[in-house]
Amino acid sequence: MVVVNGLDSRVNEKLEEIKTSSNRPYYEKLKAQGKMFVRDKIKFLVDEDSIEIEDGVFARTKDEQFLPGDAVVTLIAKVNGRSVAIIANDMTVKAGTWGVKTIEKIMRMQELAEKRKIPLIYMIDSAGARLNEQFDTFIDRRHAGKIFYNTARISGVVPQIALVFGASPAGSAYLPALCDFVVMVDKNASVYLGSPRMAEMATGEKVTMEEMGGAKMHNQISGLGDMLVQNEEEALNAAKHFLDYMPQNWKEKVSLKESVEPLPGKRIEELVPANQRVPMDMYAVIDRIIDADSFFEFKKLYAQELITGFSRIGGRAVGIVANQAKTKGGVLFPESAEKAAHFISLCDAYNIPLLFLVDLPGFMVGSKVEKQAIIRRGARMLSTVANATVPRISVIVRKAYGAGYVVMSGASMQPDACIALPQAQPAVMGPEAAVNAMYFNKIQSIEDPAERQKFIVEQREKYDEDINVWSSASQLYIDDVVPGDRLRQDLIQRFDLYSQNRDVLEDIAEKKTVVRRG
Repeated sequence: MVVVNGLDSRVNEKLEEIKTSSNRPYYEKLKAQGKMFVRDKIKFLVDEDSIEIEDGVFARTKDEQFLPGDAVVTLIAKVNGRSVAIIANDMTVKAGTWGVKTIEKIMRMQELAEKRKIPLIYMIDSAGARLNEQFDTFIDRRHAGKIFYNTARISGVVPQIALVFGASPAGSAYLPALCDFVVMVDKNASVYLGSPRMAEMATGEKVTMEEMGGAKMHNQISGLGDMLVQNEEEALNAAKHFLDYMPQNWKEKVSLKESVEPLPGKRIEELVPANQRVPMDMYAVIDRIIDADSFFEFKKLYAQELITGFSRIGGRAVGIVANQAKTKGGVLFPESAEKAAHFISLCDAYNIPLLFLVDLPGFMVGSKVEKQAIIRRGARMLSTVANATVPRISVIVRKAYGAGYVVMSGASMQPDACIALPQAQPAVMGPEAAVNAMYFNKIQSIEDPAERQKFIVEQREKYDEDINVWSSASQLYIDDVVPGDRLRQDLIQRFDLYSQNRDVLEDIAEKKTVVRRG
C-alpha cells in the first residue's frame, strides 16, 4: 500500500484508539459489574466471519472531550448468516448518555434498517440524556423524540429486539417498551420513568432501584420484560435464538427447517386426565407435539396461567398460546389477556402461524379484576385474535368454557380449523356452575342433604353427557375429533395445507400489523 504523509496509518491508529477499551478508566468498573465492553458484546453476537459496516465511528472525536462515537456504536453485521442492524450504548463514554450525535446515529441506523428491511437490535445501557446538551437534543424534529417515533413506525415492519444490560431511565424507558422482544439481565438491568430519588422527592415514596424498575420486577409483575437472564452472554444468545423464529421483515416468512421427532415421553392420552377438575401440565402436552428442543418461551415469568412461546412443528415455525391449568386453574386474568394479545400480534406481524391449546374454565370474575379492566383487556385479546391473518388452529384439549373458548380462537373466531381431543368439553360453563344456575331453587327446596346431593350429582352427570365432544362434533360445531397419538401429524398436515398459496401481501396489504405490548 502507498502511504501518503502517513495518513493511512493515522486512520488505523485513530480507529484503534476509538475501538479499544484500554484507554477507558470506566472499563474496570464494567468488569466489576460482570459487564462486557460494548465491542466485545457485538463480537460475541455477530458471526465470526461477518463483515461489519459501521458509520459514525469518528463522531465527537475532535471535541474538547474525547467522546468516541458519542457513546453509541451503530453498525450492520451478520447474525446467523443474516444482515442485522445493531445500536449499542457504550458505557465507557460518559456513562452511555445520549448526546447530539448519539441521537443522530441512532436515528440513521433505524432509518437504514427500515429502508433495507432488516432486523434491529438495541443494546441498552445508558444513564439517559445529557442535560447540558438538552437544547440541542430535545425539541426539534430530529431530536430524541424521533427515536421513539421511528421505533413505533418500524413496529411490525422489521423485528426489533431490546437487550437491556443496564439502565434505561426516564424517556429512554420507552425504547424497550416499543420493541418486539425485551431481554433483561437480572440485577443489572433497570427501566424506570423516575429514579427512586426522584420518586422520594415527588411523592415521599422510599423504594429501592430493584423495586422501582429492576429486571425481575419487570419480568414477573409489570410484563415489560419478555425474558430474564443471568448474564450478558445469555442475553446475546437469546437474541440469536429469537431471530431464528423471525423472518427478516413483514414481507417474508420464516424459513422451514428439517422436521425433528419430539422428545420421548408419555403419550398425550396419559398426560390428559379425563377428570376436568384435575390440574394438567400443558408443557408436557406441548413437548409431545413440537420438534424436540424447539420451544422458546415468551414471557415465562409473567401471567403464568397462560403459556406463550415459539416452536417448530414438522420444521415449521409456529407460535403457541396455551392455557396452564396447573397455575390458577388456567383462568384468564387481565394480565394473561394482554400477554396473549401481545404475542398474537407479534406472530401476526411476522407471518408466524398460531396454535391454540385450550383448557380453561373462562375469565376470572369479581370486583378486583373488573377494576383492573378485565373486559377492556380481554376485548383487546379478542380483537387481536379476530384480526389475525396468519393460519390459526385451535385444539380443545379439555374444558373450554364461556368467553374463554371464544378468545382462545374457538370456532366462532373463524380459525382455519377448530379440532378437539376426545376429552374435550366446549360449553358455556362447567357442570357445577351450570347445574347451580339452572336448578338453584330446586336444590334449595330439597331438605334431605343426601337427596339433595344425589340430585346434584345426577344433574351434573346429565349435563356432562350433553356437553361432551361428540355432541359438538355431530353438529359440526368443531371440525374433527383427533386422538392424541395422531395430533402432531394432523397439525403438521393442516399447517402445510393452510400455508399453501397464502399470499401474505394480499392478506395484510390493507393494514400493517403493529405489535402492541400493553
